[in-house]
Amino acid sequence: MLDLFRLMKCKTEYHWCKLTMSKIRIVLIEDHDLTRVGIRTALLQKKDIEVVGEAVNAAEGLKMLKKLQPDIAIVDIGLPDKDGIELTREVKATAEDEDLDTKVLILTLHDNREAVLAAFAAGADSYCMKDIRFDNLLDAVRVTYNGNAWIDPAISRIVLQQAQQNPIKPEPISFREHTDIDAESAENEQPIEPYSLTERELEVLQLIVEGYSNAVIGQRLLITIGTVKTHVRNILNKLCADDRTQAAVRALRSGIVG
Repeated sequence: MLDLFRLMKCKTEYHWCKLTMSKIRIVLIEDHDLTRVGIRTALLQKKDIEVVGEAVNAAEGLKMLKKLQPDIAIVDIGLPDKDGIELTREVKATAEDEDLDTKVLILTLHDNREAVLAAFAAGADSYCMKDIRFDNLLDAVRVTYNGNAWIDPAISRIVLQQAQQNPIKPEPISFREHTDIDAESAENEQPIEPYSLTERELEVLQLIVEGYSNAVIGQRLLITIGTVKTHVRNILNKLCADDRTQAAVRALRSGIVG
């Protein structure tokens, strides 16, 4: 009888915890109706995710982000009035002025190195291809929500291969005619010396670039999360990076991983 009572109590506490857990609030900014509906339908299958708004262009999307202040904005790079990278820059600039803490997950068909670097230079938190599997999209959303960068595995491979072949600083690019995108952090960066990182730090950096969380990095390298955090902190200090995304971008530009 006592065991039954304990079981009932545990179940009650479990359901109470689930009810009190905050959902991941998402705004979709995508002009293609079928794509937008498909993403929304997929995300709403999970109880911990809530789609709080949808927009079909950048202007409408920015207003919605300011009003709703979601956790994540899933942004298409090819919006009709302004490309997603310009919108990302505006969102990050707005964050400083209006206390907006929305993370940006870029969703695109562009799979070239310049597109990825331009997106991260603009402040994007994660980068996914539109043909991404549903399970991977969920992973990307949750990793991004937890404050980590998620880079599509296909993108990671392409970027690393190109970084090895030609580890030079890419020029900013535009995804629309007559539009120049300035990679804000592209200028004034100091060269990164790979020998300043230990062998273990290089291993951790490689996994950061591939979008893995601290927990997964610990599992892959058979070390504790605390040790991973120490390595990440050292990497950020040595690369003079403010966060994991900036460290990943600098590492890819310099070709010190891969």
